Amino acid sequence: MPTPAVSPASILRVALPSPLRRLFDYLPAARAPACGWQPGLRVRVPFGHREVVGVVIELADTSELPRHKLRAVSEALDDTPLPADWRWLCRFAARYYQHSLGDTLHHALPARLRQGFPMAGRTHTLWRRHPDAPEAPDFGRATRQAELWELLGQHPYGLPTRAITAHGLTHDVLNRLLHKGLLERREVETAAAGSAGGSLLATPALPLNQEQSDVLAALHERLADFHPCLLEGVTGSGKTEVYLQLIEAVAARGQQALVLVPEIGLTPQTLSRFRQRFNAPVLALHSGLTDAERLDVWEAAASGRARIIIGTRSAIFTPLANPGAIIVDEEHDGSYKQQDGLRYHARDLAVARAHYHGIPVVLGSATPSLESLHQALGGHYRHLHLTQRASRHPPARLELIDLRHRRRQGGLLPDAVKAVKATLDAGKQVLVFINRRGFAPTLACHACGWMAECGQCDARMTLHRAPPLLACHHCDSRRGLPDACPDCQSGDLRALGSGTERSEETLQTLFPDTVIHRIDRDSTRRKDSFEQALREIQRGEPCLLVGTQMLAKGHHLPHVTLVVVVNADGGLYAADFRAMEHNAQLLEQVAGRAGRAADPGRVLVQTLHPDDPHLTLLAERGYGALARELLEERRLAGLPPCGFMALLRVESPHVDAATALAQSAAAALGDWLTQTDTRARCLGPVPAPMERRQNRYHLHVMISADRRSRLHAAASFLTQWLEASIEARRVRWSLDIDPQTLA
Repeated sequence: MPTPAVSPASILRVALPSPLRRLFDYLPAARAPACGWQPGLRVRVPFGHREVVGVVIELADTSELPRHKLRAVSEALDDTPLPADWRWLCRFAARYYQHSLGDTLHHALPARLRQGFPMAGRTHTLWRRHPDAPEAPDFGRATRQAELWELLGQHPYGLPTRAITAHGLTHDVLNRLLHKGLLERREVETAAAGSAGGSLLATPALPLNQEQSDVLAALHERLADFHPCLLEGVTGSGKTEVYLQLIEAVAARGQQALVLVPEIGLTPQTLSRFRQRFNAPVLALHSGLTDAERLDVWEAAASGRARIIIGTRSAIFTPLANPGAIIVDEEHDGSYKQQDGLRYHARDLAVARAHYHGIPVVLGSATPSLESLHQALGGHYRHLHLTQRASRHPPARLELIDLRHRRRQGGLLPDAVKAVKATLDAGKQVLVFINRRGFAPTLACHACGWMAECGQCDARMTLHRAPPLLACHHCDSRRGLPDACPDCQSGDLRALGSGTERSEETLQTLFPDTVIHRIDRDSTRRKDSFEQALREIQRGEPCLLVGTQMLAKGHHLPHVTLVVVVNADGGLYAADFRAMEHNAQLLEQVAGRAGRAADPGRVLVQTLHPDDPHLTLLAERGYGALARELLEERRLAGLPPCGFMALLRVESPHVDAATALAQSAAAALGDWLTQTDTRARCLGPVPAPMERRQNRYHLHVMISADRRSRLHAAASFLTQWLEASIEARRVRWSLDIDPQTLA
């Protein structure tokens, strides 16, 4: 039943795109929307010297300001409120992540809705033969009309205008047949144009092995209530097929499924597989869409026409008319954490949203995050396992190769080169994994030791060969290669270390007749270049793949039987306490690209630390054993997920200003913790691991607690103190709840 219009005396409290954690009071516009004034309506309001789009949050009878000082809403933009589930999620995210509600709503809305466009998807015209038209009209000498008639006879459901004009037929021909009563046209939604007729499945489901059947049965047991599950399945164990058959059950109930994937690069292959399986509309949401396309998908999901939505991190804010399940694939992936602005984690919001709707949520990974594993081992999530690969080959174990005191060529040891040759000779493919872009990590002078350093960051510049330049991968500054050392004028400048370009060059020299695909952010800048490379790789011809972690995330490479990790030590001894977890996940994921089809796989891992106990445990007993040991270490140290953490990041071009604010904030928080006897800890301030970045100085203040409620109480005090501080207005700061990196 619609909410009646409020009286003219009521006040509208509106959330606006502002960092201020408050609502703004306005008087209603003279013209009320059809539904009356109520929460959830978008409104255009005067704000300072401009007009902005906001969302009505609540109605009130009074305001802190006198009524004559309140400005009126310019206009209501909608006749119905924004979806209730979407509004709940935004309020939850703003509260949990200590963020402005107005900014949160602004982030979660499609760009066109933020700009004031109508909340409706686009439509397009479909042309088809009129059902009452004769079977064979006489067109006489009008050959173009006859041609159009024959074309539409091949498409009984109709053709869009652009498809007809692509055949060389004009609008004039269309209009002539329409005037004769031979054609009809209808407007259909651009996204999710219609539900499937007949069978839900376009292709039959694949047979499941016993483990997959058991997992699916466990998921079916509680389709109608909140049921968080961690699906831990080795790479290639058929997790996607379980997802597909779960979604089939959800869609058969007339409900919608939301599937999150970590990277835009995974969206096309996932979308293709889902569309091949289902007749129901399957839509994608990711950063590659235009603003208009994003609104089309958003509206189709909110209306219920879109039965299956696949998207990256921000898709968690997609409204659903009839939600049935949420799936988070590769749930461990760091891409699910937003690193600026509203610093939300899509995986955690997925669990909160599933709880709100009372629906199952499946978190799938071969290398679960310690957060999810901790919840599963503690009995809060159901822990499901897939230990067998569809290929029936066991996952390849890591073979550690000692790099110490051995000569390398392009980063590769002779043992690795020999294994690559044998694999190529057998007609198979090889993946050489090196998580460094460019030719070499730095350029150095062999005479005096000078190294090319970034002028804006505490970092060395990476040497690139194509085109030749020095680039900082932190601030993206670039400069040309020097002819001589700037310090001693020596011409003996040498590249130190290896990146993807150098490994590619070396392998091309060693294997001149072999096709090499380099996959990194530099080589895949052109639109669709990544997808095109994957299509060529999946043809199965012998080739070498040289790539960064772009290739490690969920891609099915059935013809790869050998993986060579050029250097496994990048994350072993970093300052971040999560470094070992993330490094182990990356190694296990890239190892999972080998041996996914008929032939077994092999993984060679080059390392300067073959005796490291964590690395040895990973190689001998796998990720599961290492994860449990890391969990015990975290428990003893009180670190997440066995404790809770928030991180205050302070940055400024002036180190004194950043230091002063960080020290004042830490002191104020320390006093408050003592006075209130809130059992939380304040550590810092300390410089960030990279203190100077983009010519700004970065400092950290850390809050930790053994209970989430204590952490949020301290975080709430700190945000209020910072908002009231005059110092904080001159320095950039942000509070990160549950930070995933200390950078």
